[in-house]
Amino acid sequence: MAEGSDTTLTAEQTAESAPNGLVSGIKSFAAGHGGAKAVIEYVGKRGARIVLVGADGAWGDQFADDTVTAREACAQAGVTVENAWERELMDQMRPSNDLWRSMARRTMAR
Repeated sequence: MAEGSDTTLTAEQTAESAPNGLVSGIKSFAAGHGGAKAVIEYVGKRGARIVLVGADGAWGDQFADDTVTAREACAQAGVTVENAWERELMDQMRPSNDLWRSMARRTMAR
């Protein structure tokens, strides 16, 4: 991910209330994993991907319409948003064995 690829809230961008389903999904993940941190990635027309990293190393993601909505949802859920993928956050992630197997199959299939 290129540095600075997510947007920041400016005077022209006003954050409206985030969808309740998005906020509850983030809250649920954080509650189930002892807290969480988030990194927001802009993914073009699709919107924004919120990658959640739990305190226990588990991770998951949610999608929002844009980065402003994603930041607002994280704020409403009480989850800290990191500005980029810092080394400490990546070291905290613990991919499951199923994910490793799935990635291996994709690499070997090429």
